[in-house]
Amino acid sequence: MASDALSDLLRTVRLTGATFFDVVARNPWAAEQPTRELVLPKILPGAEHLISYHVVTEGRCYAGIIGEEPIALDAGEVIVFTRGDAHVMSSNPGMRAQPVTPAEMEAVTSGSLPFFKSVGGEGTPSVKLVCGFLACDAHPFNPLLDNLPPIIKAGNPQGGDANWLGQFIRLARSESADKRAGGESVLAKLSELMFIEVVRQYLETLPPEQAGWLAGLRDPFVGKALSLMHGKPAHDWTIEELAKDVGLSRSVLAERFTDLVGMPPMHYLAKWRMQIAAGLLSGGNTNMATIAAEIGYGSEAAFSRAFKKSVGVPPSAWRRRSAAA
Repeated sequence: MASDALSDLLRTVRLTGATFFDVVARNPWAAEQPTRELVLPKILPGAEHLISYHVVTEGRCYAGIIGEEPIALDAGEVIVFTRGDAHVMSSNPGMRAQPVTPAEMEAVTSGSLPFFKSVGGEGTPSVKLVCGFLACDAHPFNPLLDNLPPIIKAGNPQGGDANWLGQFIRLARSESADKRAGGESVLAKLSELMFIEVVRQYLETLPPEQAGWLAGLRDPFVGKALSLMHGKPAHDWTIEELAKDVGLSRSVLAERFTDLVGMPPMHYLAKWRMQIAAGLLSGGNTNMATIAAEIGYGSEAAFSRAFKKSVGVPPSAWRRRSAAA
């Protein structure tokens, strides 16, 4: 059975909405997020990769990676920093602020979600934001992260509540204001859904000549091959069987897949199997023989050799490192 490869990947790399901020700003104002190395230990202890986002619910502001051109944002738009880069949000372009310190971050996040943050001067709020972080695994293999730009802007300022992000903003406002039981879980799931919608909108804007994993996902033949491998990772796939199932010749599929995804189908399958194995190793006490069988290896020894060759450490070392983290 073919699977939804994007959903499968997001599930396997454990995409998780984590922290949620309700921000009110008054002109003039600027706020600076430090590097992910400083943020992760305070916000997402043990997480591997940081994704940060800001949704403008009212007003207008600017956002950008420090040292790069800022981007204007209007109400109804979202900006996602897919690599968690240090960045600045401000009322006008070119402004800077003192980065948030770990102590300040700890003070802000000492209560219950959503955390409230006020920045700027006195008077009527000029901008309202919903901000937050997501976490996911980056290693040993996350082709989505490798194929996303560092910044994605999405949304429609004129769309109102009719579009998906408009619905997200409305629900986020409601959950932030009401503070009902289960609100933290709702806000976390809303963040995950928002990120998926942003990725889908980005996918729809890719030019026809674009290469990469997302471009492969969009291609009817390569996308089906990806879905087949994700749907049955333990199956003893061959390029001949994949080509037959997607309706291409062996040579055409191999060339098309490699051109778009950047590696041959069997190489991709091997790397994806290791990502599944890494998740199983990190997530519990599943024994090695069971993990080996779940990803298509006939013995624990064969799996261990393949894992070390691909990832660089034996499965047992990966499990210990994950447990320590």
